[in-house]
Amino acid sequence: MRRIALFALLMSFALPFAFSQQAHAQATRTWVSGVGDDANPCSRTAPCKTFPGAISKTAAGGEINCLDSAGFGTVTITKAISIYCEGVVGGILAAGVNGITVNAAATDHIVLRGLDIDGAGTGLKGVSVLQAASVVIEHSFIRNFNAAGSSGVSFTPTNAGAFLMIRDSVITHNGSGADGNGVFIDPNGGSAKSLINNVSINNNFVGLNVAGSSNVQVNNSNISDNGSTGVAQGGAANVRIGRSMIVNNSGIATGGTVLSYGDNQINGNGPDTTPGSAGGYK
Repeated sequence: MRRIALFALLMSFALPFAFSQQAHAQATRTWVSGVGDDANPCSRTAPCKTFPGAISKTAAGGEINCLDSAGFGTVTITKAISIYCEGVVGGILAAGVNGITVNAAATDHIVLRGLDIDGAGTGLKGVSVLQAASVVIEHSFIRNFNAAGSSGVSFTPTNAGAFLMIRDSVITHNGSGADGNGVFIDPNGGSAKSLINNVSINNNFVGLNVAGSSNVQVNNSNISDNGSTGVAQGGAANVRIGRSMIVNNSGIATGGTVLSYGDNQINGNGPDTTPGSAGGYK
């Protein structure tokens, strides 16, 4: 009887602790909704309201899904995470601030899909990457980041070997009337690689601005109607462009050493340029 009583006493202490641990466990998949509440567990039936509310309850390597179209708030990402909002609008309004800041571990992989990131005319950077192993931006709309020195996407990782991919997206109306970029790539911690595929980079100040030790490949993209240079290369950057349009930019079509596979359309810029050969098809 004494053993049974002792066991019951121990269980009375242990069970509340166990339930508390479960209550604070992070889920591998969480949900947000315009009618959610960040006090919720972020489950599908009890979703959170914002990305910051959900990310704190999502395990590293997990993902956040959007149940409906809404504004889900600016967010800083410090761990491996995926945010998927395809089929609905995952809105982020970022007046005067960054939309998404990625400052994760050098081994972390980030995926951003189906987002509408709006700087409302005063935003700083739509997506700012400071550190990560890789960042993938897909099916997204990044616009109206118009503060001084602003960019739609700013990729300036401090870790060597970082990778950026932008695919099937629109990056438009970013930069002020005197500076800024649609996409800015300038690694601060060694070499980095980027792939831009099927992306419209239009009506920014500079379209694509690449510096530092970068290897950038641009395919099937439209870089047009920007207020200054279409594609700017500086430093030790390697920029190769194929099957793309660089048209109607107010400044020079390509500045610096930009290489072409010989299958691009370059016209209507002020002035047009003829990039060097990237080697063509073999």
